[in-house]
Amino acid sequence: MSATKGKGSGSRMLVERVKTARGRKPSSTRWLQRQLNDPYVHEARKLGYRSRAAFKLIELDDRFHFLKPGLRVVDLGAAPGGWTQVAVARVGARGRVVGMDILEYDPVPGAVSMQGDFLADDSPDRLKEALGGPADVVVSDMAAPTTGHPPTDHLRIIALVEVALAFAIEILTPGGTFVAKVFQGGTEKTLLDMLKRNFATVRHAKPPASRKESAETYVVATGFKGVPPAA
Repeated sequence: MSATKGKGSGSRMLVERVKTARGRKPSSTRWLQRQLNDPYVHEARKLGYRSRAAFKLIELDDRFHFLKPGLRVVDLGAAPGGWTQVAVARVGARGRVVGMDILEYDPVPGAVSMQGDFLADDSPDRLKEALGGPADVVVSDMAAPTTGHPPTDHLRIIALVEVALAFAIEILTPGGTFVAKVFQGGTEKTLLDMLKRNFATVRHAKPPASRKESAETYVVATGFKGVPPAA
């Protein structure tokens, strides 16, 4: 991207145009043009973040303040590692961050980076072992493969959030935080009821880094009440 002074006052951003290369689909061209002209993409490269998604977690934490020095964090759907990078920076050397993704990705310095399907039976135990104790924060940017059928895609993402929430309830320390990606329209009633039963405060937020045209939003549940003792 380049900037130039306009006539009069102020400046004007020149939008980079991407020519449609032979064999490239128009949708791919649109995606490439969007990437080239996305200020978050440029800022991520400048600051060394692996993805623009890092700014979503930064903005959520700047608003809700759930990442603090010394905390233990689990990052679900971690690849390529942008959220893990942010968590490591904010909890510091006294904290611990463990990330997992079904995709293979380069380890994030200062964190335990694991490849695996979170839905596999042994994944929760692997995460607990790597964390070495209860978690203070569980974040999930997991997304199910889309089908192009909005109702089906919505149900898939909600199912992922429900599994992530069940894991969070199992591993979080009292007072802990759960953050997960959902879609606009909010959470399903059963999921929302489960969140309200287990957390003191449940809010929805769409960080500025989330593209306006995207249907994604995030649920931020704070003040985990703890699992009641068995009768």
